[in-house]
Amino acid sequence: MKLIVPALGILAAATPAAAQQYNTPQPAPQQAPPQSEQQATAQPQIKASSGALKAIVDLQTAVNANDVATIPAKVAAAQKVAKTKEDRYIIAQLQLKAALASKDNAAIGAAIDAIAASQYVDAPRIAQLYRSLGSTYMTAKQYDLAAAALDKAIAAEPGNTDGLIMLAETRNSQGRKAEAVAAFQRVIQATSSAGQKPREEIYKRAVSLAYEAKLASAPEIARQWVSAYPTADSWRNAIAIYRNLNRPDVEGTLGLLRLMQAAGALNGAADYSLFANAAADQSNFVEAQAVIDAGIAAKQVDPANPLFRDIIAGLKTKPKTTSTDLDAAIKMAQNGTALVRIGDRYYGLGQYAKAAELYRQALGKSGGDANIANLHLGMALARTGDKAGAAAAFNAVTGPRADIAKYWLLYLQTGA
Repeated sequence: MKLIVPALGILAAATPAAAQQYNTPQPAPQQAPPQSEQQATAQPQIKASSGALKAIVDLQTAVNANDVATIPAKVAAAQKVAKTKEDRYIIAQLQLKAALASKDNAAIGAAIDAIAASQYVDAPRIAQLYRSLGSTYMTAKQYDLAAAALDKAIAAEPGNTDGLIMLAETRNSQGRKAEAVAAFQRVIQATSSAGQKPREEIYKRAVSLAYEAKLASAPEIARQWVSAYPTADSWRNAIAIYRNLNRPDVEGTLGLLRLMQAAGALNGAADYSLFANAAADQSNFVEAQAVIDAGIAAKQVDPANPLFRDIIAGLKTKPKTTSTDLDAAIKMAQNGTALVRIGDRYYGLGQYAKAAELYRQALGKSGGDANIANLHLGMALARTGDKAGAAAAFNAVTGPRADIAKYWLLYLQTGA
């Protein structure tokens, strides 16, 4: 009796679409080099036990002949006499060959389960088989079955994140965005725990899905993205996500726009318009004008644009506060709030050290908001380069301003 053991790679090893999306490295097909007779003989051979050999050969004959009617009975007969892991593996491979020939996804899944149960194949290969099965189910839009297969792939090889990425996309296809985001977060955590840096597209995909679903986790994931990849694009998107989901007041909006300015993330007429209007709403007309001037210099602002016509015209009628005016105002300030506003005027003039001095004075006065004073103090100190002082001020911020302080702390940590 002649037994030809089918190759382990019998399942099509097409790169899953979800893995391709994230540039998952895949081995290129290679033609096996010619081998000498001695080399071929030296390769390990899979041997069926003597008691199971006849039943396995009978099964192989039926599978090769595509004798669909008799294959199930012959599988059962072979399994009944199987004694070793080699027996079980050979039978499972023949099951897989028959299932592939009949394009029966359920049978393919059962065959892969049998291969895994044989304990003949190592975990990475088992995981690969389940990922391929998951891809097959995804293509067929059988998402629950795909998720079940991918869960098995992840369990077999926890350190390989390809299955998690595919699981995330499976859940997204089902409209289960929260679970998709959770899977991407597991990818980020697993990759980081392995001492590697997650690819930027993983952060971007997780942030995008979290934002679409309006999940509370979206701002935190966006901050993680900025922490790993602090670019103008990541800063702008992270701050926009926080603003759109949390709708901060003018005070908070101005703090975030000042951060965008510090991070070099202002981009487009809309950013400059929002910044200038927020500053003007706080009566910081010098800062509003400075923002517009910077936008014009950067070719981001067209004074004739309707976004700017009214504010530019309005600023022409406003008094231009000077340092002399502010020195006089300090003497008249009666409470912490007044001192914070004077400090804001110095901030708008670019006199950050003087602004910090006023914010510190505000903290020693009654009638003010300590969280606003500390937030603005941290902003001013950050612009002077005093990272330690800025961090201490930001860490003192509590309540609804604390999240904005976290973004500024991230700015300090990413090379301010």
